Amino acid sequence: MGNMKRAGLVFACVLIAVVFAAVAGARIDQGKPLSGSVTADGSSTVGPYTTAAAEGFGKRNPKARVTVGVSGTGGGFERFCRNETDLSNASRPMKDSEAVKCRDAGVKWLAFTVANDGLSVVVNRSNTWANCLTVAELKKIWEPGSKIENWSQVRDGFPNVSLKLFGAGTDSGTFDYFTEAINGKARASRSDYLATEDDNVVVTGVQGERGALGYFGFSYYEENKDKLKVLAVDSGKGGGCVTPSIATVQANKYKPLSRPLFIYAKRDSFKRPVVAGFFGYLFNNEKAIAQKAGFIALTDRQLKKARYQYRVALKANSK
Repeated sequence: MGNMKRAGLVFACVLIAVVFAAVAGARIDQGKPLSGSVTADGSSTVGPYTTAAAEGFGKRNPKARVTVGVSGTGGGFERFCRNETDLSNASRPMKDSEAVKCRDAGVKWLAFTVANDGLSVVVNRSNTWANCLTVAELKKIWEPGSKIENWSQVRDGFPNVSLKLFGAGTDSGTFDYFTEAINGKARASRSDYLATEDDNVVVTGVQGERGALGYFGFSYYEENKDKLKVLAVDSGKGGGCVTPSIATVQANKYKPLSRPLFIYAKRDSFKRPVVAGFFGYLFNNEKAIAQKAGFIALTDRQLKKARYQYRVALKANSK
């Protein structure tokens, strides 16, 4: 009798796993064209991804409009928790303090992983001396109180060229992630650099200064690879110098600067067909959207999980 019970339990577990895989991997069909508006704000890194998804969604649904702002991850969460937006683009998970603001405002949310990113460290194309920096060297440059002002101070043998720094503003999830990965603590950074929420400003700045160094999301390097030079990064933990790419990020070899990207949705907004339909379109076309926007697509495992979360959310909001 015990063996029969165990066999029945094993069969039930296998059946659940098969059902989960089938649900998670199935296409999400939208049905008839949708209408209405969707408002998104937040990360300048995730912004191009959401914009690319919005353009494709709009072509299939001419009466639907998705507007995308780029006030930074922190700024986006502020608006989101004030009930001003439907979606919040984020290049990091929501902080506890932000979650409390949402809770106090009665905003309940869902979080979806939509793409992957490899923070890219870039220099001017006339920089012939640096091809790879270690995490220790990056920390020496970016840590609080750093006095590194010349490339010759970064490594013996580097030339006497003034170092000009460009990077993410303090409202950016990219700032939080980079500082934690490189300096060991989120938001711990020297402050004497050109900080901006607009990654295009970093592109222009690095392009215009021979000794410049900056960082931003992979998509911005992909868009501007003819203007900038990307550096490989050596984590110091084996693996040597690794350049950000689709292959190295998906294989988890580009350390410590690879990360997932998110779109948060208000549960109340998700009840509207145009918002739910937007996510359905996104997960049906995730790889194409990522490619168009210069992002790194979800792994098969990540995509299955996201689709499963989507279907669970649809079911919960249909009650």
